[in-house]
Amino acid sequence: MIAWRKLPSMVLAAALCVLANTPAHALDNGLARTPPMGWNSWNTFHCDVSAKLIEATADIMVSSGMKAAGYRYVNIDDCWLLKQRGPHGELVADPAKFPQGIKAVADYVHRKGLKLGIYESAGTITCAGYPGSLGHEKQDAKEFARWGVDYLKYDNCGDYRGETYPQRYTAMSDALRATGRPIVYSLCEWGNQSPWNWAQAIGNSWRTTQDITPRWHTDQPANGYPQGILDILDQQAALSHASRPGAWNDPDMLEVGNGYLNNDENRAHFSLWALLNAPLIAGNDLRKMSKDVRAILTNREVIAVDQDWGGRQGYRVHRDGNADVWAKPMSDGSVAVILLNRGSGPLHIATSATAIGLKSASSYTVRDLWQHHSSTSAGAIEADVPTHAVAMFRVWAGKAPAGTGTPG
Repeated sequence: MIAWRKLPSMVLAAALCVLANTPAHALDNGLARTPPMGWNSWNTFHCDVSAKLIEATADIMVSSGMKAAGYRYVNIDDCWLLKQRGPHGELVADPAKFPQGIKAVADYVHRKGLKLGIYESAGTITCAGYPGSLGHEKQDAKEFARWGVDYLKYDNCGDYRGETYPQRYTAMSDALRATGRPIVYSLCEWGNQSPWNWAQAIGNSWRTTQDITPRWHTDQPANGYPQGILDILDQQAALSHASRPGAWNDPDMLEVGNGYLNNDENRAHFSLWALLNAPLIAGNDLRKMSKDVRAILTNREVIAVDQDWGGRQGYRVHRDGNADVWAKPMSDGSVAVILLNRGSGPLHIATSATAIGLKSASSYTVRDLWQHHSSTSAGAIEADVPTHAVAMFRVWAGKAPAGTGTPG
């Protein structure tokens, strides 16, 4: 999330030294062993956030079937606090928005069997101009823990006071760990300093790009703002080596149901993020979502792809003009595959079972994860794919295990 930014004056040699000496193993805090699933307030509500909204969203996450489908985190983004810290340097929730404070909201969310997330920035101010956590990491982390916070999105706005990216983000990682409370740590530095090369050791996820917008494509460069679905997707193609349980590439929150994407585009967006093992953080108004949007967000067969770790996140197998083939190994030996039509007209897209990594076999079971039906194939995987849409399958060499397929 971006509003006001002040870029730091950094000494490149010092930054590279820190990067070179940062271990590449994943953070071992026992959290986010599968990609986190939840909801965040920013994409729809921006600064219009309140206890009433968060509690109503928690209610609907339960009643809509999202909790049953695996969604757990209800995350407050920017603008939840006052513009000035308290007399002892503490963060203070805006009493007009959170009249009983954050702990009361956390308690409400916890009673629903859900978890609460909150937002801060690794600079002097947040992106909306509220107090940042730079220099206050220990104090703020203790406060989050005392309130019962379960997830922290840590942004990248404000003055950095000459500190490198790894230094600023490590300071909060250490502070969270010192509290003794399990808090998922989501780094949001927009991919500026290739966090996939250093953030595994300190965080549970890291943003890989600039902010998302609900558009299929924006024609922005890789560092441009904002980014459409395809713009972000293309930047993930070279990052499949970086994710692992407890440490995930984050291509940003979902825009499913936010008005500018049609149903095919919403389904494609959700499918692709699932194949990438991305955190599935919804960003729509759950109180007003349509049946179609709810069906997309709760498709359990697609969610199962996101939540399964087969040794590698989804990767691009092939691109031919506007036709993409993406695949992801699954832990049971099957492979999830997406046939993506990037273009403005319908396409017939085809690949083969061996091209996506399956062993040679006399027949294959092909499960359509949106139509919820299975068929057999001699090896061809193909579909007529509408404009800006996907076909998504799960493919087994031979027969699929008994009971495969959970309609979502």
